[in-house]
Formats: sequence, C-alpha cells, structure tokens
Amino acid sequence: MNQNELGGKATSITLKSFAAPHMRTFHLTWLAFFLCFFGWFGIAPMLPVVRDDLGLSDQEVFTSLIASVFITIFARIAIGWVLDRVGPRRTYTALLLLGSLPVMLIGLSQNYETLLIFRLLIGVIGASFVITQYHTSVMFAPNVVGTANATTAGWGNLGGGVTQLVMPLVMTGLLFFVANEAAGWRVAMVIPGIALFLMGLVYYRFTRDAPEGDFSELRQQGKVTRQTQPGAFARAARDPRVWMLFIVYGACFGIELTINGMAALYFHDRFGLSLVLAGVIASLFGLMNIFARTMGGICSDRFGIRFGLRGRTLFMGGMLFLEGLALIAFSRMDVLILAIPMLIVFSIFVQMSEGATFGVVPFVNKKALGAVAGIVGAGGNAGAVAAGFLLRSEGVAMEDALLYFGIMVAAIAPIALFIRFPKRVEAIERRRMREALADNARSVAVFD
Repeated sequence: MNQNELGGKATSITLKSFAAPHMRTFHLTWLAFFLCFFGWFGIAPMLPVVRDDLGLSDQEVFTSLIASVFITIFARIAIGWVLDRVGPRRTYTALLLLGSLPVMLIGLSQNYETLLIFRLLIGVIGASFVITQYHTSVMFAPNVVGTANATTAGWGNLGGGVTQLVMPLVMTGLLFFVANEAAGWRVAMVIPGIALFLMGLVYYRFTRDAPEGDFSELRQQGKVTRQTQPGAFARAARDPRVWMLFIVYGACFGIELTINGMAALYFHDRFGLSLVLAGVIASLFGLMNIFARTMGGICSDRFGIRFGLRGRTLFMGGMLFLEGLALIAFSRMDVLILAIPMLIVFSIFVQMSEGATFGVVPFVNKKALGAVAGIVGAGGNAGAVAAGFLLRSEGVAMEDALLYFGIMVAAIAPIALFIRFPKRVEAIERRRMREALADNARSVAVFD
C-alpha cells in the first residue's frame, strides 16, 4: 500500500488486500455500515405485516418512518463532534454495541406508540455513515479519497437493498418455528441486532483511528492531529458551503432513505404484489449501491484530477439534476414492467449524486472534518424527514409525492454552482493531488 507523506495516507485501493491499517479499515467500515443499514431498515419490508399486526393506519406507518430518520439528524451532528475528539474506533464500537439493543427489542412493540419509540432509538445507528466517511477520509489520499468514501458508503448502503430481499425471506422461514407472521417479524429483528453487537467487538479489536495510531496514543506522544483542534464544529457551522452541501445531500441521500423505507409498501399497494415479491423488486433500488455510488466517487476523483475542486462540484450538480429527472419519470410509471427499469435508472443517479457529494466533503475544511461530515450527513436525514411529512399528508398519493420530490431535486441541483473554493485552497489541493499521483503512478484508484 503506497502512502504519501501527509499522515501516511494510502494513495491506492487494492480490494483484495486486508492489510492494516488502510485496507482493513476500508473493509471493516463498509461492513459495519452495511450491518447498521440492515438493522436500521430491517423492519421496512415487513411493514405490511406490522401494519396489520399492530392495527396501524397509513399515516402512522409513515410517521414511524419519519421517526426512524428524524433522530438521525441530531445523531449525525453529534457524532461528528464526538469523532473530532474521541476518534472513529471507539465511537463506532459504542454505536454498534448500543445500537444493537433497540434493533433486537423492537419485536416487543405492542402498539403504535411503542413502535414509534423503538424506531426513534434505532434511527441513532444511522449516524454510522458519518463515522464511515470520516474513517476513510483520514486513511486515503486526495487522488482516491472520493472513491474510498463512495465505495465504503455505497457498499454499506447495500444493506438497505439486501434487507428488502432478505428480511421477508427470514420471516417466512421462521414461520416453520413460530405460530404466525405476527410472531415472525418480531423474532426476525433479533438477527440483525446480534450481527450489530458482534460487529462492535470486531471493530474495536481490528481497527485504529488513523494511519499513525489511535488519537489517545497520538495525544500521549504530543502529536496534535488535524482532527482534534478546538472550535472545529463552530468553524464548520459558520461555513455556508457546509449548509449548501447539507441541502444537496438531503436531495439525494434523503430521497434514498425515503425510498428504502417505502419501496416495498409502494410496490405492494400500487401493483398488488405479494410481500416477498414486493421486497425483491424494492431491493433493486438499494442493490445498485454495489457500483453506482462508487462510480460517483470515481468520477468525482477524475473530475478533481482534471478540473480541480470546481470540477467536483459541477459534476455533483449534474448528477443531482439527472436524479430529479429520473425520479419524475419513475413516478409516472403505472405499469410494473416499465416501473422496474426506471427504478434502477433513478437509483443509479441517486447514488452517484451521493458519491459525488462526499467527493467534495473532505476538501471543505480538513481541520473540522468530523463536523463537516456530520452536518452534511445530517442533511440526508433532514431531506428524508421533509419527504416523510409529504408522504403522510392526507390526499397525496405516493406516486404524486414522488413526482413532487423529483421536481424539488431538479430545482436544488443548481446550488452546486455556488459551492466555491478560494484560489489558495484550489492551488494547495492541486499540489497535493500531484504529490499523490507521483507517489502512485496511476491517476485513479485501481481495483484489483
């Protein structure tokens, strides 16, 4: 693993490698985020059964969806503050261990109120995204950081697609051992909870905060890293570019969260599909993360190499605009055979937009990386909350809500034009890019 002189960051990505610290961190961060996403949305494909079991109205179902993403706004902002002080290793460990408990216990819900409380508590594990992006940002150099961030986030987001496919099958399999579907969904949720708990132990044992070591060790050695300077959060919160990225991320990841929470229900109700088949089709949306978000990061890095930071922001805006157009088209599909391919196209642009956004984030303020990642990451959940309120509005059909979402996303895309970097910063980043490229002969990450 090649490294540049800036904190021992890796300048290449070798997927077959699990070497410490860079590639081991790479693989464990995406796997931890995958399990968090799986647990976070594990109940989503079973909502038709949960709705009948607990006697919920559609408005109550969508309110529980809002709850699961609303709390994550505050969790992501808070986790960014914690990361700058404690470091990603201990922060992720604590989140995984504590977050596993409400996932395992949600099966104890007996009514709408208890389900709402558990979904609120589960939503905290959505803060895992910020830790994943933070940890890869401190491990990889400028020429591959967009690719590293996009790939770990994208493969983690796969959990949202896999859970749509797996959880209905798990619940169906459990019917051989439990009395009915009402018991099946409750027992099924124990499985992702156990996986989260075990992952917390693995993360603590096999990762470290930065290439040079843990933050606690670096402080004892008298080293002050960029990620531990005081006042980081306040500086990030005063930067208008951070809040513009907050809005942009709300328009891409916020939409992804919304679709993950409603897709199975949408196909079940709109096209009259069975629970398992609706889950299979809904899973296609999340499964595009296997390559689409990575492509967004790779393209962001290529635009960064060719056109500098301005190239990254313009690419991000372009992807967001195409996402809006694709969502508008998907919302108008009333024939299943047309809706499925349009869902896939829409999903690709959503996730490329996300990868492009976090191809920009590491360059906004390197002395407040955790704070920037936390605020921008929270924007995704803020977007999902706003979308959730529209979904639960009486008299608004789900397909019409999707149309309105698409129009709003396309209207937000031009914000990217206003995200600019000072000439001095552009010059510094071009120099760092040249150094990283010189250290690693390839111009972009090579996947072996």
